[in-house]
Amino acid sequence: MKPLRSLAVCGSVNVDIVVYVDHLPRPGETLHARRTGMGLGGKGANQAAAVARLGAPVGLVGRTGDDAFGALAREKLAGFGVGLEHLAVDPASATGTAMIEIDSAGENTIVVAGGANMAFTEADLAPAHAGLAAAPVLLLQLEIPLPVVLAAAAVARAGGARVILDPAPVPADGLPDAALAAADLVTPNETETERLVGLCPANEAEAAVAAERLIRRGAGGAIIKLGARGVYFRGPEGSGFVPPFPVVAIDSVAAGDSFNGGLAVALAAGQTLGEAVRFAAACGALATTRPGASDAAPTRAEVEALLAAR
Repeated sequence: MKPLRSLAVCGSVNVDIVVYVDHLPRPGETLHARRTGMGLGGKGANQAAAVARLGAPVGLVGRTGDDAFGALAREKLAGFGVGLEHLAVDPASATGTAMIEIDSAGENTIVVAGGANMAFTEADLAPAHAGLAAAPVLLLQLEIPLPVVLAAAAVARAGGARVILDPAPVPADGLPDAALAAADLVTPNETETERLVGLCPANEAEAAVAAERLIRRGAGGAIIKLGARGVYFRGPEGSGFVPPFPVVAIDSVAAGDSFNGGLAVALAAGQTLGEAVRFAAACGALATTRPGASDAAPTRAEVEALLAAR
């Protein structure tokens, strides 16, 4: 891989409060947790940490509150090696939090309180314009206001960056075509794909149909993440399918974020789309083998070992 300029991530920073249960609760049901945990989360922070864990330079554009959770998030991000020059402190808002339930099969439900993330404005983005414009790749998600996402994409694209949008969580009223058109690559999972194009893909053929629908709506390319069933991709360079890596999953939280972090690193280093998706799929697979969000992101050595084993 060629040397990297600093990648950019614009997105959310949360502190995750996690409970591990035998099964996900039904409405009205009270469960005893097998154990609990707390750590860094938020899709922006997770993706930045994933990039840093792979040894690539990365800066995070976002906001925390002026509180204990914000201090914890900053300490963890700095420990990963993420650049925090444009991670602002909002004295009027609490740091974002996420309440996560994980069952014995590794499936999860997540409820997010956005806090400072949702107080992010386009004006707050201005100090980061130069960094966004200089980045080879920008990673975006939807846990900050959509106008900020679109503004960041526009600045980065004007500087020549490749923009990768993780459309999560998909807003209740969906996404406008302009949001998809702002991205060079859109990377939904099965549930997000269904909300965007009305099809929940269960296999490669259905994922191909869904990808075509996303591209017709304006996306430059589409990567459909099918979890344990693999990954389908289609872009200007062509299309293909990466079968799943054989791992024992215990926790799927932030696996998609590790995937996107790996995708950004590989593309910025000059890999083809197919090569980058395979690298990213290995990152996502390894993230499911350990608990946590940002802490679950693999190192480059771990990813290369898994790739060499298949």
